[in-house]
Amino acid sequence: MLWQLFIVFLKVGLVSFGGGYAVLTLIQREAEGRGWTDLGEFQEVVAMAGMAPGSIATNAATLIGYSEAGVLGAIVATVGIILPSLILVILISAFFLKLYNNDWIKSSFYGLRPIVTGLIIYAAIHFGLGGRGEAVPSWSMIGMLLICAGSIVMVTKYRVHPFAVILLSAVAGIVVF
Repeated sequence: MLWQLFIVFLKVGLVSFGGGYAVLTLIQREAEGRGWTDLGEFQEVVAMAGMAPGSIATNAATLIGYSEAGVLGAIVATVGIILPSLILVILISAFFLKLYNNDWIKSSFYGLRPIVTGLIIYAAIHFGLGGRGEAVPSWSMIGMLLICAGSIVMVTKYRVHPFAVILLSAVAGIVVF
């Protein structure tokens, strides 16, 4: 089990461009495919991982590792998901000055931006719909969309601090749901 946790999260860590939210779908697919979680459990993992400090992907890996193999599983899953990034950061920092002005590097990262944005939007829609793909919006979905829209307006138009928006959204979620 420990080896399997390490390999799965090492693979996730190798393709985790764009941060944790961009790879949540991959983590979900891997965890559900192995019977580690189902959709409801994974949504709970994402909620808990989002509340903890740090990367949501790393936190999700830690929680899944813990649920499957205890503390050692949490450590192994965490090491697996962060190891590729750690190695990449060490290598890039060694050659940073040489790579900094390389047009190919700049262009490749520029090309990754729309993909990362698309993955984050997909994850938001997928989790927002609960994986059901409902054609007719439910009251809870409408409430969730209103909270989302209100949050975007507060952050972009009124420049409300994100922490305050998170707290207000939590209160609205309690009231609505």
